[in-house]
This record gives sequence, C-alpha cells and structure tokens, in this order.
Amino acid sequence: MSERWVTLAALAALLALPLWALAADEPFTITLATRAAILALAATGLNIALGTGGLVSLGHAAFFGIGGYAMGILASHAQTFAPLSLGPWEVPGTQSMPVIWLVAIAASALAALAIGALSLRTAGVYFIMITLAFGQMFFYFATSWRAYGGEDGLSIWVRNGFPGLNTLVPIQFFGLCFAVLLLAMLLHGRLIRAPFGLALDAARQAPARVLAVGLSPYRLQLAAFVLSGAITGLAGALYADLNRFVSPAMLSWQMSGELIVLVILGGVGRLAGPLIGAGLFVALEHWLGGATEYWHAWLGAILLAIVLFARGGIVGLLTGQGDRRG
Repeated sequence: MSERWVTLAALAALLALPLWALAADEPFTITLATRAAILALAATGLNIALGTGGLVSLGHAAFFGIGGYAMGILASHAQTFAPLSLGPWEVPGTQSMPVIWLVAIAASALAALAIGALSLRTAGVYFIMITLAFGQMFFYFATSWRAYGGEDGLSIWVRNGFPGLNTLVPIQFFGLCFAVLLLAMLLHGRLIRAPFGLALDAARQAPARVLAVGLSPYRLQLAAFVLSGAITGLAGALYADLNRFVSPAMLSWQMSGELIVLVILGGVGRLAGPLIGAGLFVALEHWLGGATEYWHAWLGAILLAIVLFARGGIVGLLTGQGDRRG
C-alpha cells in the first residue's frame, strides 16, 4: 500500500468514527475523535521540525501551552467584560475562534522565533536540552501566574464560537478541528515537495553542502521551527477550547514527550504519522486506561517494538518501507 493511500485511509477512519458515534448517540466517542484530531494537529506541527528539519525539540509544549493560554486569557476577559491591559492599551477579550486562533498563532510563532534563534546556534543533545530548558521556563512562569489561575489553571465557562457553527454540538466542533487538521496536513504535504522543503531536508542531511550553494541552513531551520511552533500553538488553542480549561500541564515536558511519541509511533517524516500516532495513543488511553492505571507500560512496549523493529513507524509497516530519515 502506498503512503498516499495510508494517509487517505487514516483520514477516512478518523472521519467515519464520529459519524458512526453520531448515529449511535455516543457523544463521548466524538469527543475522543476530536481529541485525536487536535493532538494529531500538534504532532503535525512538531513533525515539520522533527521529520523534515531533523530538529528534536523537547520544548514544543511551550507553544502548545501558549496557544492554550491565548485562548484562556482572551475568553476569560470576554466572559468577565474586563478589558485586557497591555501597558498603555486596553484590549477587550473575545470569544471568536478566528480571532483567538490568530492571536495563538502569532504568540506561538513569536515565541518560536525567539527560542529558535537561540537554540539553533547549538546542535544535537545541546539543542534538545536548551529547548527543554525554555519549555520549563514557560511552565514555571504559568505555575506562578496567579492572575490566570497559577498551578490550578483557568476554567472557561462556555466554548468559544465560530461563525455559522454551534461549537457546543460535539460533531460540529469535531468537523471544525478535522478541517483545520486537513489544512495543516495539506500544508505539510506541499511543504515537503516545495523548494523550501527540499532545501530544509538537504540542510538536515548535509548542511555544509547547502551552505556551499549559497543557502543558510540556520535560516531554513529557523523558518521551519517558527512554522512548527505556530501550528502547535493553534492546536493548543483548540485543545483548551475542547476542555474549556487551560493549565500549566499543557506546558510541561511530559506534554513535549507525548508529542514526540505520537510522531515516532506513526512514523517520523511521514505525512500520516502524527494522525495514526495520535489515534493509537487516544485509543490506548481510553481502552487500557479504564482497565489499569499502568497503561503507559503497554504504550512503552509498543514504542520500544517500533523503535527496534519498525524504524518507519506504523506507516512504514503498512507501506513496507523502512525509515527514510536514516
């Protein structure tokens, strides 16, 4: 089976599950599918940096959490009718999803630009550790930010709105998240085949040769890192809207680790890798989590088997191809 057909099959399965749940009157199953779509979106953002750019980041939860807090702060001010003070300016809160998404993307992209500009001056394990350090800085800042809940987090009373939709209806909110995921996957697919994506892949494999032809590996990787952070931040805003709650846990290193696990399970650098990895993760969490609190042990065993025997992830197994990333 080709990777294209695997991608289409994975998208069809994700779409069919909530439609079946709607017919069977199982709203919780729709919520699980929505969670899988949002986590797949976050992992798609990471896959741009990790799979295409070869940047192993343990700080992507910072962008995920920034997107979540952008939603939480704007929505909380809209609900209390108290304007948000930005120095000499006062900005009203909002519960409009398109506006919140723009703010989440902009804030996450700016954070990724600052973090990437410093982190990309290092490489290897040093890059991993400095991204982890930045992620923990944001985590402890959110923990001590008492104006927005501190370590207890921030609750939102009503889900934000999108023009023409009732986002409180589970199937409609799923459709919105699925559409955003589809757009992100299309962007990633075009990016891989575009000149920028080819140059980024070359910078991962042979940076000296890329430099020799007049391109800057640093700028290519920084642009990929910023795009990756922006998409992950958008996923964070959707995730906070799904739960109507945002907390420092969204910024923790465990969240960064989970996103990497999703990419590895599905296949690093594979277009459908984040989607399949997120689907498997949510399914294991739901089915095994209800049977035992040690369900992570089974996840660890599956991850170990993939790392040892299926370097291309689940997509690699389905397509019969090895690890394209070496």
